[in-house]
Amino acid sequence: MPKVKIPRKSTVVDMTAMCDVAFLLLTFFMLTSNFTKKEATSVSTPSSISEIKIPERNIMLILVNAQGKLFFGIDGQENRTSMLEKMGATYNITFSQAELKEFSLINSFGLPIGQMKSFLSLKPEERDAEVFAPGIPCDSIDNQLKNWVSTARSINKEFRIAIKADQATPYPMIKKLLGTLQGLNENRYNLITTLETSADLELKQ
Repeated sequence: MPKVKIPRKSTVVDMTAMCDVAFLLLTFFMLTSNFTKKEATSVSTPSSISEIKIPERNIMLILVNAQGKLFFGIDGQENRTSMLEKMGATYNITFSQAELKEFSLINSFGLPIGQMKSFLSLKPEERDAEVFAPGIPCDSIDNQLKNWVSTARSINKEFRIAIKADQATPYPMIKKLLGTLQGLNENRYNLITTLETSADLELKQ
C-alpha cells in the first residue's frame, strides 16, 4: 500500500509581538540614557574605591590633562552666555550675539580669553586642534582661571566644583589649582576618579 504524502505547509511566525517589544526597549533606552558630553581634552583619571556620584546639573568642571593644561566649563547654555558676557566686560572684550551663541554650545574650553574671539570664529571640527588648546592661564601674573571660577559662581551659587585631573598630571600644577580655589574660599569640591574593580584591588595586594 503506497504511503500517503502529507503536503508541506509553510510556517508563518507572527513577529508583531516581537517588534512591539523591540520598539519598547529602544524607546526605554533612548529616554533613560545619558549622553556623554564632549570634553576639550582627554583625561585618564586615577582609580579609587569611592562610589559617590556627582550630580548631573549645576556642575563647574575643571579639567587638567597630563601636561598640566587647564580647561574649564559649566553646564547650561544661558549660564555660559552670561559668564562670557561678564568675562568680556572684565577684560574689555565685546562679544557679538553669534559668538555668544557659539560659546553657549561649548561644554569646556582651554585657552586665554584674548584668543576666544578667533576660537569662536572657527568651525566646530577645527576647534579640536591642539594649537587651540594651550590651557587657561593660572599663574600669579595672569590667573584667568580664578576669574572664570568667580564669574561662574556669581551667576549660579548652586554650582558644585568638580576636578577631573589626569593621573599623570604634575603635582605642582594640582597644587597651583587648589591654591587658586582656596584663594576664592572654594574649599569644597569633588574629585572625579575611576571606580576600582575587585580585580584591581587584588592586583594591588
